[in-house]
Amino acid sequence: MAACVTRRLGPHLAKSAAAIRCFHCSTVDQAGGKWRVRQGLPVNSSQFGPLTDLPDWSFADGRPAPPMKGYLSRQEKNAELARRVAMISAEMDHGIEKWEAQQREQERQAQEKRCNRLQPKGNFFPETAK
Repeated sequence: MAACVTRRLGPHLAKSAAAIRCFHCSTVDQAGGKWRVRQGLPVNSSQFGPLTDLPDWSFADGRPAPPMKGYLSRQEKNAELARRVAMISAEMDHGIEKWEAQQREQERQAQEKRCNRLQPKGNFFPETAK
């Protein structure tokens, strides 16, 4: 391939073509993302914040602008996420209660087995070591 590029483009342009082949793009999240996380900000500046959540404009008499399409979709997505978190939390609470009831039942059965064991008759004194 390099010989083919050299014949068509010449020796100087072949080096440029080889360099272009090695060029790659990293994700956009890495462009300052680590710094933003260290500062307590979201990785992507368009996730949340005043530039994303507040309206771009308002009427001159002070009335708010109608909500934008992106804002409504984010609001709907956040509401769905909140419903899912509440559902999973309720499932976790139910699971913990069920596990605790199972542990109490096992302890009750163990106590019942200990009480129903055969008991020695008479005055049983264990031998003491001399």
